[in-house]
Amino acid sequence: MKIPIFTDEAGWQGKQLKLAFAKRDVETVFVSLPECVIDLAQQQPQIHIPHFDHATPSAAFVRGVAGGTLPQVITRLNVLHMLSMQGVRIYNDVKAIERTVDKAMTSFLLRTHDVATPATWVCESRLHAELIRQIALDNHQQLVMKPLFGSQGQGVRKLLSHEALPVPMQQFVDGVYYLQQLIETADVSHDYRVFVIGDKVIAAMKRTGASWVNNVAAGGRCEAVQPNAAMVQLALQAAKAVDIDYCGVDIIQAVSGEYYVLEVNSIPAWRGLQAVTDFNIAELLVDDFLNKISLVKS
Repeated sequence: MKIPIFTDEAGWQGKQLKLAFAKRDVETVFVSLPECVIDLAQQQPQIHIPHFDHATPSAAFVRGVAGGTLPQVITRLNVLHMLSMQGVRIYNDVKAIERTVDKAMTSFLLRTHDVATPATWVCESRLHAELIRQIALDNHQQLVMKPLFGSQGQGVRKLLSHEALPVPMQQFVDGVYYLQQLIETADVSHDYRVFVIGDKVIAAMKRTGASWVNNVAAGGRCEAVQPNAAMVQLALQAAKAVDIDYCGVDIIQAVSGEYYVLEVNSIPAWRGLQAVTDFNIAELLVDDFLNKISLVKS
């Protein structure tokens, strides 16, 4: 068996996956989605994948979808959609990736499935964004603005009352205002990353930031924690709401004691979590992946 790991930069996570697959006697190759070709010249459509000599793999592991222009991103996602339509088991499923890479859709699905998540507003109009901010101020709410597509805490900022709204096409705004109520924590700014694989919470960590942003990529410190029942239930509800194979669920506890889901990550990094965990996370991912392939075959 040979499996493509779709990524443009293998990095630490990709190498961990490759080693874990090798332990299960599965050959893997790193493949860049932009290098794939959609061939519609024959009666039967074909997706040409580097290293596969016109053969179609039985499954593929998605470790990254590179950014680009809208047509480029759509084409890369189309490669995954088309492979899925041809019976290739994609992990995570491309629809799940689409649902979670778009913070607005994630927030919508969390609300639809009664998963606790901060009050959120999404609009294109600067005027509407100003009205939303004024209503929040009247209700003594602090707002956070995030890029609709983004990760690792990049572009996340508090909207201060005296600060002018960014112009619609400014970096990290890109024509859409995604505004979310800031959840204040009881002590030093922190949140939790809860890792879900195959309907089970396998590990969790507390992330404490040097500032109010807690992402590991932004300098957050990691500490292993045993998630309580409320955190486990919330993480599993969030994963179910977006219908995903595995994910990293970001959870925060408010001063009131209530927990809220901030984000669901469909292509999560786990180097920080692995550093405070005594078992191999990549091997659990590979085992779940291979189990799901065998269920499809049977």
